[in-house]
Amino acid sequence: MAATKISDIVVPDVFNPYVVERTAELAALYMGGIVTVDPALDALARQGGKLINMPFFNDLSGADEVLSDSGSLTPGAIAAGQDVAVLLMRGRAWGVNDLAKALSGADPMGAIGDLVAEYWARRYQGALISSLKGVFADNVANDSGDMVNDLAIEDGDNAAAGNLISGEAVIDTAGTLGDAADSLSAIAVHSVVFRNLQKQNLIDYVQPASADVRIPTYLGHQVIIDDGMPRVAGGTSGYKYTSYLFGAGAVALGQGEAPVPTETDRDSLAGEDLLITRNHFLMHPRGIAFQAASVAGSSPTNTELEAAANWDRVYDRKNIRIAQLVTNG
Repeated sequence: MAATKISDIVVPDVFNPYVVERTAELAALYMGGIVTVDPALDALARQGGKLINMPFFNDLSGADEVLSDSGSLTPGAIAAGQDVAVLLMRGRAWGVNDLAKALSGADPMGAIGDLVAEYWARRYQGALISSLKGVFADNVANDSGDMVNDLAIEDGDNAAAGNLISGEAVIDTAGTLGDAADSLSAIAVHSVVFRNLQKQNLIDYVQPASADVRIPTYLGHQVIIDDGMPRVAGGTSGYKYTSYLFGAGAVALGQGEAPVPTETDRDSLAGEDLLITRNHFLMHPRGIAFQAASVAGSSPTNTELEAAANWDRVYDRKNIRIAQLVTNG
C-alpha cells in the first residue's frame, strides 16, 4: 500500500478557506479584540496594488455664528485625509517531517490546517509588533512622543517603583488620549511585566460564558501576555520593556488572496513531501499611514516595518486608540 502524502490530504479548495478563517479567529483571540476583522478590509486587501488607500473625513471645526436678519452664514468646508495600509506578502514552506505529528491525527487535514493557522496567527502578531515599533519611532521623531509614557531608566537593575508598571503608570499612559482615554480596553505586556502586575494583587480574572479559559484583566483592561513584546537591554543594566494599550478595533486586519495560496510538491530524491503556503494580508494600525519610504522588495520585511520613515500619523491623536508605556518591568 502506498504511503499517504500531503497532496492526498490537502485539497486547496477546502484547505484554503479553513486556514483563512481559522487564522483570523486565532489572531482576534491572541490580540484581545484590538483587531477589526471586516469583509470591507478583505476586499481592500484583494483589490490589487502594494499600498491600500483608505480615505476619511476629518471632524467638523470652527466656531458657530450668531444668526442675523441682515447677513448670511459663512459656509465652512469639510476636509478629507487619507490613511494608507501596506499589503504584506509572505510565504512559508514545510517538509513532511515537520508535519509528521499532524499526519497521525484522526483528522489529518484539520490538524495540518490548525498548525498552519496557528503559525500565520503568530506571524500576524509579529508583523503588528514590528509595525508598532515603527509607528512609535515616528511618533517620537515627529510628534513629540505624545503617544508615549516612558518611565524606564538605563540602569534597569536598580529601578525604583516609579520605573515599573503600576496603576498610576497605566492611567497616565491612557491619559495621552485626553478625554478619549476610556476608548482603551486592552493592554499587551511581556510576561516579566505581567508578573509585576500580579505582585501588586490587582489582576482580576473573568471567564466569558462562551469560553473555557479565564482572561486576566488589569484596571478593567484585558491583559495580553506575550514574550514577543519589545524588550531591550538598558544602557547600564537590566532591561526596558514596552507595553501597549489598545482600544477595540485599533488595528485593521484584511485578508488578501495570493494567486496560489497553497501548493504541495514532492522531492523524490530526498523522499520528502512539501507543503507551501503564501499569504497576503493587511495588519495596519489605524490612523498612521504607511509611507514606503524605505522598502527594498515587493513588500516590507518586519525590519522595514520598524523604520520610523515608513510611517506618518494622519488621524488626530484622540482618534488613534493606541498608547505606549516603557518601564523597567
